[in-house]
Amino acid sequence: MASSPCGNMNFDSGLEIKTRSVEQTLIPLVSQITTLINHKDKPKKSERTLAAIHRVGQAVSVAVGRFVAVGEAIAAENQELKDEMGQACFEARRAGDAIAQLTDVGSALPSQSDGRSTVFSDRTGMVKAARLLLSSVTKVLVLADRIVIKQIITSRNKVLVTLDHLERVSTFQEFVQIFSQFGNEMVEFAHLTGDRQNDLKDEKKKARMAAARAVLEKCTMMLLTASKTCLRHPDCESARINKDAVFHRMRCALEQVIEIVTEARSCGENKMLPASIYNGIKDFKSSVECLRENLYSLSPQGMGSQLEALVERLEDFTDSAYTSHEQRQAILTLCQLVRQDTQQLLHHWIEAQSAKAKEATEDMEVAILKTCQSVSDLRRELHKVAVIRASDLLKVHGEQLPLRSLKAAGAEGNLEAVAEYSRTLTEQKEQLVETCRLLCHVSGTEPLEITCIHAEETFHVIGPQIMSAAQTLALHPSSKIAKENLEVFCEAWESQLCDMALLLREINDVFEGKRGDKRSYLSLPRPGKHSANLKTAKAVKLDAEEQTSMAKLGLELRLLSSDVDTEVEKWEEQEHDIVRQSQSLASMAYNMYLFTRGEGLLKTTLDLFHQAEVLSEEGLQLCSSLRTFSIQLVDEEKSAVMTETEKLVALCQQLQMGAKTPVQGKTATFQKVDSSIQTARGVLAVVLSLLPFCNKLNKKYKSEKSSLGSSHDWRERQDASTPVKEDGALNGKNSNGFGVKSLEQHMAGLNLLEGK
Repeated sequence: MASSPCGNMNFDSGLEIKTRSVEQTLIPLVSQITTLINHKDKPKKSERTLAAIHRVGQAVSVAVGRFVAVGEAIAAENQELKDEMGQACFEARRAGDAIAQLTDVGSALPSQSDGRSTVFSDRTGMVKAARLLLSSVTKVLVLADRIVIKQIITSRNKVLVTLDHLERVSTFQEFVQIFSQFGNEMVEFAHLTGDRQNDLKDEKKKARMAAARAVLEKCTMMLLTASKTCLRHPDCESARINKDAVFHRMRCALEQVIEIVTEARSCGENKMLPASIYNGIKDFKSSVECLRENLYSLSPQGMGSQLEALVERLEDFTDSAYTSHEQRQAILTLCQLVRQDTQQLLHHWIEAQSAKAKEATEDMEVAILKTCQSVSDLRRELHKVAVIRASDLLKVHGEQLPLRSLKAAGAEGNLEAVAEYSRTLTEQKEQLVETCRLLCHVSGTEPLEITCIHAEETFHVIGPQIMSAAQTLALHPSSKIAKENLEVFCEAWESQLCDMALLLREINDVFEGKRGDKRSYLSLPRPGKHSANLKTAKAVKLDAEEQTSMAKLGLELRLLSSDVDTEVEKWEEQEHDIVRQSQSLASMAYNMYLFTRGEGLLKTTLDLFHQAEVLSEEGLQLCSSLRTFSIQLVDEEKSAVMTETEKLVALCQQLQMGAKTPVQGKTATFQKVDSSIQTARGVLAVVLSLLPFCNKLNKKYKSEKSSLGSSHDWRERQDASTPVKEDGALNGKNSNGFGVKSLEQHMAGLNLLEGK
């Protein structure tokens, strides 16, 4: 029970905990009850032990009482849950009272003379009460979670109704009015689904939710310009096709979100992921290694069939027109080696079975090692081919030549040139789609497979939309709205290329074993730190159009934060001040990126400005560390570091002043958001240029110190010149705010029940 408080307990066969907030709310309760049940059953109990048990029991009872009061309030506001919630609250209160009674052991030793049951005399009763309490509390939480789902469904329904109205409008005035309402509804939906995405325990559902929300985010701006183009040119067939495709994609994404939150089985969950080569290799290796434990766990024929199914999937690589001859030969050679090693293993395995061997023979052990090694070499080659293909494509497409040519041809009204460049874009689209499929094969995790499939679908859909938008512009070359529409679709294509670059890095991280919760995302600043601003500033949420315009800037910030993380990992001294402070800056920049997507813990512009201010403070701390570091350097090296440090100081001060400057009105607030993110991007760009240079210098001087053994003078100089830090709390690994996990644990119960 103590080992996995929420995972292993079967309180109620109909209840399954699917969100982290519910799980985190239960953990403290489970911990307290575990303490009561697992107390040491000694003949003599000290007064201290009795008092402790009594306190824990009373604490559980009081907490349950407050918890039930909130549950009953929720029931009163939601008639459809009133009976179920009322029953669950009644059972929870009854169980809480029973635990209070059983732990009311007083300060004297328990005796049976008064006939009263206690935790010592009625252990079975205590276990029964604990089970009832956990079951009923879990039920209350799960029922409360239904309200969150209901809010998302209600929000989606409002969006759908407005979407239908938008599709049918016939005048600009009517469109502007309804789109304004639509934008507000989409912002509400984005925040609700963003919170839900962060709360989901299932990583596959999380990835599917992220994919659906990304579609909605990008389609919102497309819908605006595609609809305006259609209104401006009502008889243009290509404009109508363009608009219809956007509306269809938005409806599909909205439906996918609802499938995830309601766990509908219509198509989403039943739609199996395509069989990836990575999973095939993993399963095959597992089967091979299992032979060490059991020679009779499967048949040699079964393993042979497993290998052939794996080889068949390799055709996505070997049959591709874009795979080079050298790459194809390398894959086929390794494939043949795997076959040979497997055949050798099967031969020794059959011999061992014929001899009635109870365990793997020495020949079998050697064959197992060789087979596992050759299949690992095959996986490494496939990963290399997919990554090289993706990297090369991203370099080529980074120049955006077909897009620029399409824009120019459309603006000139040259339909023939538009058709020619559309064919070029179609070829690029097919290359990208196929590359996403290869990346899916080597991604290494199911969430990344889902992201690869989303990228594949996005390129497949946006390519034709760009072409229809270019055709519309060519038919109406003087139309400003048609030009703007094409620009928006091209930006969506570029944005997806940026997403693909990030996806490629994540796949590489998984392959190299770097994946994990290494990033300690810093969120809201410490309470009280910025109380002056809280009194004068007004929190604002960006609408859908503003968030869309922020998206590209946010992606650049994310790429920079990822680059900083990569450079930081190259340092041998992970505890170096420069390393820790750079990691902190990258984490905060990532939070600001999440804000541009309507995700993460920065919910309003006020949160963003606070984060920007904290980022500037951490940047100035880094400047202090860089000055200290530069003391050991010679003239040219010192000058180079100090030049960049001064740039960093100026940017941090600019960011700090901008964050503290009060603004009034929506336009001014939006400009302040834009300025804050741009300046943060500048800060990270300077940090990124400094990190490799400082790392090189640090290794150089460390090597010199080691060889000369004259570190004493250097240490004295460093100690003498180290400035006094103003705020000790800003230093150390956990500076500038709470980590996501601790904040979620602290707020889980409040967010779920009291924030109904």
